[in-house]
Amino acid sequence: MISFIVPIYNAEPYLSACIESLLHQTEKELQIILVDDGSTDHCPVIAQRYAEQDQRVEVYRQTHAGQSAARNTGLTHAKGEYIAFLDADDTLEPDWCTRHLSSFADVDYIQSGYRRVQAGKGLYAKLPTHPFQFTSPCMRLYRRDAIEGMRFEEGMIYEDVIWSVDLWLRGLRCRMIPYTGYRYTLNPDSTTSRPNKQAQQLLMRTLRAKTRQASFKGKIIILYTLMRLHAHFLKS
Repeated sequence: MISFIVPIYNAEPYLSACIESLLHQTEKELQIILVDDGSTDHCPVIAQRYAEQDQRVEVYRQTHAGQSAARNTGLTHAKGEYIAFLDADDTLEPDWCTRHLSSFADVDYIQSGYRRVQAGKGLYAKLPTHPFQFTSPCMRLYRRDAIEGMRFEEGMIYEDVIWSVDLWLRGLRCRMIPYTGYRYTLNPDSTTSRPNKQAQQLLMRTLRAKTRQASFKGKIIILYTLMRLHAHFLKS
């Protein structure tokens, strides 16, 4: 079984499409964990409606604490052999689960690519070319025991990067597949859509601190990530 963790915060325009894309997966053995992080729109109503319609859907509510806290809540309730993350404004192609499960042999997680979409129209697609390319926890299917004990850093933006670096520092076995079934929505209201210099500086400091205890290979991974982030932030 795959446990999908969906953090939700004021994503009303996107949430139904997100949940529908999970319900219509060709792989039916799913646990769909919807964590409402104190939404003030109609997300709680939408989530509860789906929970009443399909027993695979579970809804958990918490006071607003951020995406990291919502994902951590989801990890606490996950029961599947595999775990995946889906953001509430994104969707999956119907064969996403099947394509990933069919590639799972002697590895700890599968890394695939994504298609950037806006208003339902594809803008471009990106395939993985190396394991350290994408810092989002999405677009991956994890073996649950491989990420046992991992949690998202709460109280900060860009926590996705910290999660991915911690994943890479574990030295887990990764298989990349040429597939772009994750539809990544261009959402102007998302947390990272607007530059936040203070959050960027905190992220860079946190990563630099990790180099002190990292192995030689770990230091290379962190320095590579820092260089990519620096270039990305300069453009923003």
